[in-house]
Amino acid sequence: MEIITLKEVEKNPFVSEFIKQSEIALRALNYTDHGLRHSVLVAARARTLALGIGLTKREQELAAISAYCHDFANFLSREYHSYLGALLFQQIFKNEFSAKELTIIMQAIATHDSDEMNFTSPISAVVVLADKSDVRRDRVIIKDLNLIKSDIHNRVNYAVKAGKLGFSKDKTITLSLKINTHFVPVMEYFEIFTERMAYCRKAAEYLNYHFGLVINNFKLL
Repeated sequence: MEIITLKEVEKNPFVSEFIKQSEIALRALNYTDHGLRHSVLVAARARTLALGIGLTKREQELAAISAYCHDFANFLSREYHSYLGALLFQQIFKNEFSAKELTIIMQAIATHDSDEMNFTSPISAVVVLADKSDVRRDRVIIKDLNLIKSDIHNRVNYAVKAGKLGFSKDKTITLSLKINTHFVPVMEYFEIFTERMAYCRKAAEYLNYHFGLVINNFKLL
């Protein structure tokens, strides 16, 4: 069986079309970017994080593949996109991955947006951290400032001027953000992202790391 990498997955016409249609579907809902740019960024961040915490080269690849495809079922359903995404991935690639690798990827896609299950794979935990840390102004698709202000998801993302996910020797994974507090107060960030940050903490703890949050150089977690 040929070893499949992210490059092969990126070239798959079904994957490309699913990402494209998901971007269109969420744009129609005035959601933040969940399309190709988000997929590429989260895949790169997952690979970097997997490398940084010492996962094997193949695990790094599986993390990147899972992250690239994690949102590609949004064209079918926003609420159930994670579960549908896992099933779609299986249909596309069932003959191209070993049963074990396919299961790992499916599980990572299925659990990236829900803490229903406890983590049993570092790949799943890495994808959660890579995905939930993608908070940035250019994820806001709509241009009308009044519409941006009227939706807290768009408002909070628009307020983020810079962000990065880092890891340190003291076993801490830290999300550092620069926020325009004149546009939104820090408390609004917590109002919308508390659940996500809790999930990031759970993912980091599974990897035997602490999770930290720094906003405008102030350590909050």
